[in-house]
Amino acid sequence: MPEAPKFKRVLLKVSGEALMGEGAFGIDVGVLGRIAGEAVAAARGGTQIAIVVGGGNLFRGVAGAARGMDRARADHIGMLATVMNAIALAGAIDEAGGKGRALSAIPMEALCGTYTRARALECLDAGEIVICAAGTGNPFFTTDSAAALRAAELNCDALLKGTQVDGIYEADPRTNPGARRFDTLTFAEALNRDLKVMDTAAFALARDNAIPIIVFDINETGSLDAVLAGTGRATLVSG
Repeated sequence: MPEAPKFKRVLLKVSGEALMGEGAFGIDVGVLGRIAGEAVAAARGGTQIAIVVGGGNLFRGVAGAARGMDRARADHIGMLATVMNAIALAGAIDEAGGKGRALSAIPMEALCGTYTRARALECLDAGEIVICAAGTGNPFFTTDSAAALRAAELNCDALLKGTQVDGIYEADPRTNPGARRFDTLTFAEALNRDLKVMDTAAFALARDNAIPIIVFDINETGSLDAVLAGTGRATLVSG
């Protein structure tokens, strides 16, 4: 008899940068297909999957504002970038044999469905993989905050943050090879250390709703399945 999944429902945060692969911009179709395939495999294993996708491979609102663009307008453009990524990911999930459902916090029914909690829960219970796009629907909030918000309102057992490294480090290990890696952290430690893997609002929202955060390397093939099985190399933030 197959073992029951460790988590009934999870929220997977996928950065836009993860979709670039080795490129400097845009979407790497091979990477997109691999991530989609792993999500479909996890769903077949009995875990309901909701995804929040970023847009940094196409446009970053904070970067636009730093160059002199009005922050609210820059964030609106960034939200549109996440919708493009969500539509692409939903299509890749369909091609991998699953059912992807892109839902946008900003209504644009000609392109994808509009996000509501009830609609997302209905899709998840039907075995669909829900990709939540357009962040929270408001400027000045990151997609990390959107991920924590969706994880809370969709009653997820964990928030999985797919990054470019295999956990949380005290500094960026790509520029500081001697940086210390953490296997576990409490929310208080993560906030007090001002660790940059997620913004403080996301950490605080997850803490207040008792949702553990698991940070892992989404670039490693099979990493999502390993994390869901409780065997992957990752950092757990809880408590």
